[in-house]
Parts: sequence; structure tokens; C-alpha cells
Amino acid sequence: MPLTDNIYKPPLLFGNGHIQTIFPMIFRKIALVCYKRERISTPDNDFLDLDWSTAGNKRLAIISHGLEGSTQRAYVRGMVKAVNDNGWDALAWNYRSCSGEPNLKLRSYHNGVTDDLSLVINHAGQKGLYKEITLLGFSLGGNLTLLYLGREKPDPLIKKAVVFSVPCDLKASVKTLSKPVNRLYMKRFLLMLHRKIKDKMQVMPGMIDDKGYDKIKDFKAFDDRYTAPIHGFKDAYDYWEKCSSKPFIPDIHVPTLIINALNDPFLPESCFPVKEAATNRHVTLCMPGSGGHVGFISFNKKKLYWSEKQAVKFLNNQY
Repeated sequence: MPLTDNIYKPPLLFGNGHIQTIFPMIFRKIALVCYKRERISTPDNDFLDLDWSTAGNKRLAIISHGLEGSTQRAYVRGMVKAVNDNGWDALAWNYRSCSGEPNLKLRSYHNGVTDDLSLVINHAGQKGLYKEITLLGFSLGGNLTLLYLGREKPDPLIKKAVVFSVPCDLKASVKTLSKPVNRLYMKRFLLMLHRKIKDKMQVMPGMIDDKGYDKIKDFKAFDDRYTAPIHGFKDAYDYWEKCSSKPFIPDIHVPTLIINALNDPFLPESCFPVKEAATNRHVTLCMPGSGGHVGFISFNKKKLYWSEKQAVKFLNNQY
């Protein structure tokens, strides 16, 4: 599919990738989104919390959030409002331990939990209410979405997908996040993950601990100690290799739009899958010069961010 930048112009003084990344996290507020929560059981006797925003439409958008996010993040709520206003029901789901309550099992979530995503999709499809489902994903959720589409056998109801700020080469992205310029992001992620570890220590004492956690300074150390062994990977490198979506992009057969900003502070060059997109007629890669990581700030009367406008266009065959 042809590559495109689709011309995103950031507001004056908002062209810097770090500003684009941080500003929405702190200042963006989304009103008029009312969720109805549903808890579903997993095959391993755990649970997932799903947040629905519906209006009786026959089309559904399933939204997957980023690392240490939730359905309450502004970028999720903004997308929910955008699709609701354009004829789509929305289902935003929380990964295990991301809904405000620790999950019941030692396992948690990571870049490759396609089994949980598949469970959510199947649950929505079995309701018999929808003729079409679209997948939307941000950052980790974008990688997870691409991995599901390329590695698994997607549900026939899945007709389109749009993903943003995708670290499709996990090893390279981790290396970029470990750079001094990204130290604040890394410290914030590790602090939030530490809280999850502490919560899990209360739920299952003796099965997990945080002794020496202060020595963990990057995702390599965290994934070696927690993510990999808990989820059946040999080590961090094994986890990153098996859960990077980039090698599976050529195998995607659902119309898919990937939007990665060139000034995204989390994404190195290898996270822009130019070759993979160019050889797959089902995949469109959009690489605007600006946008940051899950940023794409816009100021307008409808309070829609540029990313939300692009998603709606793609979903409604106007792209």
C-alpha cells in the first residue's frame, strides 16, 4: 500500500515530540463519555474488565490501551467519543490489573497477550449485535493488535484496524527508551509497574517480591526479572523477539492503518515498518513528521485530536 504522511500540522509551539507526548497526558480532559462496565471471566479463572459506550449501532470499535494505561486515559476516552459520534459503539478493555483492581493470577499483561484480546473480541462477537468490528490500538495496544492480526487467525467480524505509536520492534524501542533523554519516561513507567508488583504481593504473598527493585533501571532488567519468567519466556530478548509485531505485518489480511510520528521519542527507525507496509496491499503506513507518542494534538471546536479524525476517516472508508 502507498506510504503517506497525510500532512499533520501541529499547533504553534507544539511541534516538539516531547511536548506532543506530555501535554495530553497532563492537560487533556474528555467529558461526555459514560462507560457501562462488564466483567468477564478468563479460561484460567481470572477476569477482564470491559468498558462499553454504546448507542445501539451495528458497528463496534474495540480499543486497546498502552503500557500502564487504562480505559480512563484521555487518548482512549477521546477515541471512544470520536467513534461514538460517528456511528460506532465502543468497547475499551482494561488489561489484567489495569482496571483499578489487581487480577487474581500471577500472570499480568504484556505486548503479546493476544489470548486476552481474542477473548474480548469473541465475547463481543457472540452477542450477535454487530455486523462489523474494528480494532484500535495505542502503543503497546497497537503492537498487540498487529500481532493478533498477523500471527493469529482473526475473527471474521474484524474488518479494519487502526493503530498509533506502535513499538513494533520491541528490542529497538526498549533501547531507545533507555537513553538519557527518555529517563523521565522510564522512571515513570518503572514506578507504575512497581505499584502493580506491590499490589500483587498483597494478593499472592510469597509468589512475587520486590526485593532490590530499586536496582531496576530499564525494561531489560524488569522484563528479565518479571515479564519473561512469569509469562513463559526464556528472558527479555526471547520475549521481545516473540512479541514484536513487525515480522507479522506482511501476514495481515485486514485493511490496517499504522500511524507512527517521525518525532515519537519512543520509536527508533526500525519501528517504522516501511518495507513491510510497502509489500502488503492491506497495510497503509502513515508517518507524519510530528505527533509525538500518542499525541497528535489538535485544537478545534469538536475537540478532536488529529489521530481521532484519521481513525474515523479510515473506519468510514473516507481515507
